[in-house]
Parts: sequence; C-alpha cells; structure tokens
Amino acid sequence: MRSSFSSSCHRSISELAGDRKLEVPILTTISVPIQMEGRGRMLPLLALHAVAEYYRLPWKPPVTAGLIAANTLVYLKPAFLRHLLPSIEEVWFNPYLILKNKDARRFFLSPFYHIGESHLVYNMISLLWKGIQLETSMGSLEFASMVAALLTMSQGITMLLAKTLVVFLDYPKPFYSEYAVGFSGVLFAMKVVLNSQSADYAHVHGLVVPSRYAAWAELILIQMFAPGVSFLGHLGGILAGMLYLKLKGEYSGSGSGSGSGSDPLVRMLRGLVGIASWPLRAARGLFQPRRMPRVSGRGTVGRETRDGLSGIWRCHACTFDNSGWLSECEMCGTRRGGSMDEIGIQEMRMRRIQRFG
Repeated sequence: MRSSFSSSCHRSISELAGDRKLEVPILTTISVPIQMEGRGRMLPLLALHAVAEYYRLPWKPPVTAGLIAANTLVYLKPAFLRHLLPSIEEVWFNPYLILKNKDARRFFLSPFYHIGESHLVYNMISLLWKGIQLETSMGSLEFASMVAALLTMSQGITMLLAKTLVVFLDYPKPFYSEYAVGFSGVLFAMKVVLNSQSADYAHVHGLVVPSRYAAWAELILIQMFAPGVSFLGHLGGILAGMLYLKLKGEYSGSGSGSGSGSDPLVRMLRGLVGIASWPLRAARGLFQPRRMPRVSGRGTVGRETRDGLSGIWRCHACTFDNSGWLSECEMCGTRRGGSMDEIGIQEMRMRRIQRFG
C-alpha cells in the first residue's frame, strides 16, 4: 500500500475573495490588492522536514532541492532579490492577459508564486516527496527537463482549456476573470508520471484507489470539498502528465506499452543540436581528406562490403581489405569470392600468421 500526499493549493482568486479581501478587476490589467498570510509559522517545519529527508538519502537530488529553494525565495523575497522579482499582482496566471499582452512572464513565473505560507509549505512538501523519487530514478538532467516540459505543457493546456470553454461552451469565467498561482499544476503532472507504472494502491483523502488513478480521484475530491481552487489548473497538470508520458512512450493507458523511452525535451534538444551542427559536419566532409581503409590489424568490423568495382572486399583467408578493382587478395593471393574449403584450415592459419606476424 502506498501512501500518497499531494497539494491542493493551486488557488484561484475566486477562492481567495471570500477570506482575504480581494478585488478582482475583470477584463483589465489593474493590480489586484491582496492581503497575504503571515509568515514564520510553517516555514521552519518545511526546512526541518527537508533537511531530515535529505540527511537520510545516500545521494542528494540537487534539482529537487533547487526547485524548493527557488519557490521559497520567491515567496520570502529577500532584500537582494526584491528589486529583481515582480510582484504577485504582475504574475497571476490569467489566460486572457497572457494572450492579449503576449505576457511570457505570467506564463512561466506564476507557478513559482504562492499566496500564503500554508500554500507554499503544502506544495513544497509534495514536491519534496515526488521530486526525490523521480529524480533518483531518472537522473538530474532528465528530471530537470521533465519539470520544464511539464510546467510548459500544463500552463499551455490550461490556457487551451479556458479558451475552449469560451469558444464552444460560452463560459468565459476561467478565461477572463480567474487568476491563479502555485506549483500544484506541475505537481499533478508529476503525480501522473510517478504513478503511471505503479500497480500499488494509494490513499487519497481516506479513499483507497489504484495509484495510476490517484490524480483523477484527488482532482474530483478537491473540487468537491474546496470548489474555489483552480480546477482547470489541476486538470491541465494531469493532462500534461499524460501527454508527457504519451510522447515518451511510457503511458500504459495509451496503448503504446511501457518502456524506457528517452525524455521528450532531451530528444528535442538533441534534434535541434543535430540540425544546427549539420552544416559543420557537411563542411568537414568536404574539406577533410577521406580516411583510407585500415590495412593492418584485424581490419574493420562488419560484413564484407561490395560496392561494385570501386568498393572494398575482405579476404576470408587473411581478413585483408582489398580494393574492389582486384580479383585476388593483395596480401595472400586468395581468389576473391572463393570458399574456405578451397585452401583448408591449416593454410588459412598460415596465411594469417604471415600477415600478422
């Protein structure tokens, strides 16, 4: 039985309006005045928990630690970062403002902002639990690329869902008037990735469900008991996790079976590097003299090549690579295409001894 913990803290303005004195301007870019929660009560517990978890690990996952530190620093806004970090009012995730103003800052930075200390701590404990398992199993480079891919895909899918509701269902609220922050969209995606190949069961708020469906169960339960949270943000995270696994070829429900496919972002980067380096490889092929075939040692590895008269053929007696223009081996005189039976095993040994000394 696997015990699972995941944050339900991807909050929207609609939740906060009831208990934190918020005014939400609709269809405008006016700042959103908010009253933040007090600090200092739960952060020491988060630090103690993180230190205890890392202390017992033989290998300390650096990317997970970096993500937790980044989220915490953004929330605390120390003096040396205060002039660099935008305010939370400038990074609320709102699909309308992002598309209207082409605001990449809202798109990429909103997951790293949190509305209060409990919001931050719940998300970071969830990130600690999931990040340690995923980064340990896949390595830091692939884990970092996965987090970047999941963040981008979850934000993009959430925007697409909000726009779809406007266009096809004439429901504009999520697109125009909902503002959200928090890392839990990415955490839902990570939960899907973590549980995709698990045959265990998970506890989700008192219910026992198969691990691969835990994210869906949590999505429904959170919406039932906390209807003010960002449903589209969490749903976008789940769909991003499924899309990531589909691209990677590991999502067992996609019909592609399980496997150890390489990370989609890593494959994309390798492809871009290959395309960018193609002119250099082509130029090197034009100006660099072609290597002559090796004529000493045991020859090149592989089958005999037959590229017409200009190719190379290998003598089966002494393994010498001969020019395609020759009909007999230049080293031992064996006829091209002849069989080993014609010369005998002993003779073949002698010819090889003569060649290799």
